[in-house]
Amino acid sequence: MERRVAIVGAGISGLLACKYVLQIGFHPVVFEADDGIGGLWRHTIQSTKLQNPKETFQFSDFPWDSSVKQDCPSSEQVLDYLNSYAQQFSIVPYIRFNSKVIDIDYVGESDEEMNSWELWNGDGTPFGSKGTWHITLQDTKSLSKEVHKAEFVILCIGKYSGLPNIPEFSPGKGPEIFEGKVMHSMDYSALDNDIAAELIKNKRVTIIGSEKSALDIASECANANGVTHPCTIIQRTSHWFLQDFNIGGINLAFLYFNRFAELLVHKPGESFLLSILATLLSPLRWGISKFVETYLRWKFPLKMYGVLPNHNFLQDISSCKTGVLPEFFFDKVKEGSIVIKKSQSFSFCREGLIIEGDAKPIETDLVILATGYKGEEKLRSIFKSPMFQSYINGSVNSAVPLYRQIIHPRVPQLAIIGYAESLSNIFSNEMRCQWLAHLLDGNIELPSIREMKKDVKMWEDTMKQHTKNLNFRSCIVTCGIWYNDQLCKDMKCNHLRKKSVFAELFEPYGPSDYNGLVRK
Repeated sequence: MERRVAIVGAGISGLLACKYVLQIGFHPVVFEADDGIGGLWRHTIQSTKLQNPKETFQFSDFPWDSSVKQDCPSSEQVLDYLNSYAQQFSIVPYIRFNSKVIDIDYVGESDEEMNSWELWNGDGTPFGSKGTWHITLQDTKSLSKEVHKAEFVILCIGKYSGLPNIPEFSPGKGPEIFEGKVMHSMDYSALDNDIAAELIKNKRVTIIGSEKSALDIASECANANGVTHPCTIIQRTSHWFLQDFNIGGINLAFLYFNRFAELLVHKPGESFLLSILATLLSPLRWGISKFVETYLRWKFPLKMYGVLPNHNFLQDISSCKTGVLPEFFFDKVKEGSIVIKKSQSFSFCREGLIIEGDAKPIETDLVILATGYKGEEKLRSIFKSPMFQSYINGSVNSAVPLYRQIIHPRVPQLAIIGYAESLSNIFSNEMRCQWLAHLLDGNIELPSIREMKKDVKMWEDTMKQHTKNLNFRSCIVTCGIWYNDQLCKDMKCNHLRKKSVFAELFEPYGPSDYNGLVRK
């Protein structure tokens, strides 16, 4: 049987997947709809910077160039770094640019046969089935179509692009009655920098959203227009934001991203002893969260401007909703170039927006919806099979059910990289790609489909304990080392990566700790 591997997407996950598939001797093909690599980093607003320190956002075997001095490099520097990585490991020749994947279809096995399997792919191996993936491609320039066949597909299409989440409105209360312009943050970010600057210049801009993209765009509008045309942000829920990763002189990594920190939280599949320990240490877990919250309340005028979150910091970081503020954000709020309003709902009128509690509408020229993406729907739509579409059942209360955050127990010969979130997407997705390389190379023995489903539910139930009333999304920040331990054990690699017991317990883990898990 042939072992052709196709990778969809040439963002961070796609580059990693290609690198490690090449490393074990396969010759993959990468399909990328754009004309260059980088994924989202090709389409960011001008002021976007890396949120976390670059030492945590780097490939395990390819550190940042010494010429990059900033702790949080710009989007242009990140894109240069990704291009350098692709060149260093000779990935570019395997990428077919301007090749958009319309859909994928699994041919050769009936639905009845696949439903009868007790092991993934029939025998628990990545190439055990006689099925083949048919990948429909469209050339984005000529619009011609073709079908490519592969025995294994790796989807690296990302969850924060392609299909924006647009709020629904009652008849007569939507954008159709507004005299100004409405667009999603995805479309704004995709604009050329000069065109984007011209679009917001001397405009009254209103932004809907409360997470990182909303704040970044608001800051950019404030820089352009000052107090003459203030930018308004309408938020439903406030989140905890940091100035940097230094909390009162302590690096946040020492509070949340080492083994000791993970002893304080319940983890999927933990032993009885670890469960008791996490329960006994819960006051310390609460105390650390309160310490961070107290520092942020002292650092920023959260209560003054009505943006003090009504949930604790642990909930935000456990659901990957915290972030780093744009530079001088609250200075702009203080001077009046950014105005923050809280509202659970809004509607359009001819002049602008109406929010509950305000007697007058917010008069505006441009509304930017920083309202997120429909990542699960985007993933579902790439499958031609209704049965496979039904398996991708992510919703507000559940995530895409992936074993090890990589493979679906019921979808054969396919892996999905990049849907579970973490502090550093390079770091976490490189671990997944190393695990996947071991699987493709025949070095990992998978449990039964039934056992994989139980494991998926166990992880989801445990993660929900920390997020509580926030919308659930698959986020492994607070037990990332525990998660990597499971991957290392599957790969038959030592999961203890530090040089001493003290370092193992208290030193934060980073990308370089997991270098070299796949044979050359």
